[in-house]
Amino acid sequence: MQVYIAYMGAFPEKASYSPMSHHQNILQEVIELSSVEDSLVRSYGRSFNGFAAKLTESERDKLAGMEGVVSVFPDTLYKPLTTRSYEFMGLGDKSKRVPNIETDIIVGVIDHGIWPESKSFSDEGIGPIPKKWKGVCAGGTNFTCNTKVIGARYYVQDSARDNDSHGSHTASTAAGNIVEGVSMNGLAKGTARGGVPLGRIAIYRVCEPVGCNGASVLAAFDDAIADGVDVITISLGGVVLDLYVDPIAIGSFHAMTRGIVTTAAFGNAGPNLQTGQNVAPWIISVAAGYTDRKFVTTVVNGDAKAFPGKWINDFDLEGQMYPLAYGKTASNSCTEEQARLCASGCLNTVQGKIVVCDTLNNVTESREAGAVGTILYDFHIPAPDPIPLAVLDYSNFDAFTSYVLTSPDPRGTILRSKTVKDNDAPFVASFSSRGPNSLFSDIMKPDITAPGVNILAAYSPMSPTAVPGQSMDYYFMSGTSMACPHVGGVAAYIKTFHPDWSPSAVKSAIMTTAWPMNASKNAEAEFAYGSGHVNPTAAVNPGLVYEISKEDYLNMLCSLDYSANGISILAGGAFTCSEESKVNVRDLNYPSMTALYPSGSTEGVIFTRTVTNVGKDGSTYKAKLSGDPKLNIIVDPETLSFDSSGEKKSFNVTIPYNGLGHLDSYGHMSASLVWSDGSHNVRSPIVVYSITL
Repeated sequence: MQVYIAYMGAFPEKASYSPMSHHQNILQEVIELSSVEDSLVRSYGRSFNGFAAKLTESERDKLAGMEGVVSVFPDTLYKPLTTRSYEFMGLGDKSKRVPNIETDIIVGVIDHGIWPESKSFSDEGIGPIPKKWKGVCAGGTNFTCNTKVIGARYYVQDSARDNDSHGSHTASTAAGNIVEGVSMNGLAKGTARGGVPLGRIAIYRVCEPVGCNGASVLAAFDDAIADGVDVITISLGGVVLDLYVDPIAIGSFHAMTRGIVTTAAFGNAGPNLQTGQNVAPWIISVAAGYTDRKFVTTVVNGDAKAFPGKWINDFDLEGQMYPLAYGKTASNSCTEEQARLCASGCLNTVQGKIVVCDTLNNVTESREAGAVGTILYDFHIPAPDPIPLAVLDYSNFDAFTSYVLTSPDPRGTILRSKTVKDNDAPFVASFSSRGPNSLFSDIMKPDITAPGVNILAAYSPMSPTAVPGQSMDYYFMSGTSMACPHVGGVAAYIKTFHPDWSPSAVKSAIMTTAWPMNASKNAEAEFAYGSGHVNPTAAVNPGLVYEISKEDYLNMLCSLDYSANGISILAGGAFTCSEESKVNVRDLNYPSMTALYPSGSTEGVIFTRTVTNVGKDGSTYKAKLSGDPKLNIIVDPETLSFDSSGEKKSFNVTIPYNGLGHLDSYGHMSASLVWSDGSHNVRSPIVVYSITL
C-alpha cells in the first residue's frame, strides 16, 4: 500500500456539504482490505476539497474513476531547495512604509518550522494580533507564539520547532523583525530584517530530515488559506508535475482564488536549461542572484604567493603556516586518486595539517581526521564549516596544487575572509535553475531574480550542521530557497500600500519594475533571470499592471485540452470550455511575452495584452523597444491614453516572419517593450526561442 492524494477541486455548491463525511463515504466504497480509519491519512476541507489515504493500486484505480475526483496521484517528496540583501534591493531604513497596514500583513511560511526564540522573531514594537487572523498556535510541546509569530502548525514529527535551520532562515528573510549588530562571528556585520519587519509570521512545518511530503504540503496550503495569510512563501521543490497532480500548483491555485500571493523557489539544478521547478503561471517563480557583497578567502603558500578564493571563513589562523597534505601525503590506506578526492575513511595522515581536496562530500571528515583546515577545488558547500576552509577556482587550484606537488616542504595558511564590493552584481548564480518552462512553453520562467547567495539570516541551534563552539544564531545559506522569501517579503511590502491588489497585480508590479539584467553575465539571459532583479520600492508604484483572473487561467487550461469536467471541479462550479472563451497560453495576460517558435513555421508571432492603469488619471504611455533589432517588432497601438485610474487598454505585439529567420542561428532571441509616461517605465521581456532540449 502507498499514500495517494485524491484531489477534488473546490467545494461543491451545497449548503450542508461535509468534506470529512464525504471522504469517508468515498473510501468505504473504494477500500477492499483495510478499514476507513486505517486508510485515511488526512482530509482537506478548509480551503479546497480532497484527502490523502493509504491505498492499493486497484483501490487507487477505482477511486480515480469516481465522480467528483479530479486526480489521484502518489504522495510526492519535496526537498528544501539578511544584513545586506534588502539594502542592495533598495529597501532599507529610509524606505517609505505604512506601519499601520504592515502590522496587519501575515506571511505564511511552508517549510521546516521555526526557532521562535530567535531575535528575528521578537515581537518588540509589534501590537496585538490582527483581528482577521483565524489560525492557531499549535506548535507542540515547549513552543510558544507571540504577536510576531502568531501561528504554528506541524504535519510531521511532533513540533513546529525548526531543527534544520531552513525554515527559520526563510521566515526571517521574509518577515523577520529588525535586529541590529548581526554578524557571523564578526563577518558581514549589519542589521538583519525581513521585507515587512512589523508583519506577522505563521509557520507550517511540513519537512523532516528525509524531505517534505506532498500530502503535508497540501494540508499546509489548506490551513494557511483558511487561516487568513496574505502571502505564502514556499522554498521547496521536486520534479515538475502536471497541474492536477502537483500539490504546490494545486495549493497555490486555491490561494490565488482567495487573493493570496504565492512565491516559490525555482530550483537549484542550474545552469542546465529547462531545469526549473514550480512553473505554474499563478506562482511567482524566483531565481537566485548575487548581491554586491562578495567574500574573498585567500590562501597563501610557503612562497608567500596568494591565491584568492571564495566561501566564507570566519576562523583566524593568524597567518601561521601549516604543512599541506594532498593525495599520497594525506593517506597511507587509499589510492592516490581516492586520497585526492578525500574519500571517506582515507584521511589518516592529516593531523595538524591543512588538507587539499579535489572534492569533499563532508567537511566534518577533515576535522575528525585532525586537520586544521581544508582547501577545495571550486565546489558548492551549503553547510557551515567546522574548520577553516577556502574554495579555489580552476586556475588558482591548479597553480596551488602544482606548488604542493613540487615543493619539498609544502606549507600554507588560510586567511580570514574579507568583504569586498562586487561591481558585477546582480547576476544569477550558476546553481539557480534555468528555463524555458517545461510545462507551459509559452510562459517565461523564472519570473524574477532575488538575492540568494550567502544570505545571512536566522539559524537554529538544533541544526545538524551547527558547529560546536561557533555562534549559530545567524548564519549564511545559499539557494533559490533564500531568494524566494525575499520576493515573498517584497510581495508583502507591496500589499501594505495596495491591500486590495490581486495576486496577478502584485506579480505584474514585481516583474515590470525589475532592474534589467545583463545577458553578457548570464548566457541563458531571460531563461536565467526572468524579468530581471526585483526592485521593491519601484514595485509599489508600477503605473500599469497586467491583470489575470481565475477565469483567465481556467480558459487557458481549456486551450490545453484539460477536460471541462475537471476544470469545473477545480473552479467549484459549472464551467464551460468554448472555442470563443479559450485563451491560448501565449495570449494569457502575462507580464512577459514568450513563444516557442515551431521548426519550419512560416508565420509570425502575435501577442495580445491588456494593461490596467493604477497610476494617475489622464496618463499617456508611449511604447519603446530595446533589444535585438533583427526581430522587427511592431507594437499596435504605439500610444495608450487613460482618462482615469482603473481604465484598461489593449495592444498587440507582432514579430513578423522576417524577424524570426535568425532563430536557426541563435536559438533564442529577446527584446523588451517599455510603456513609459515619463515617470513610470513598465517593462516586459519579449522572448522567442526554438531551442531543442
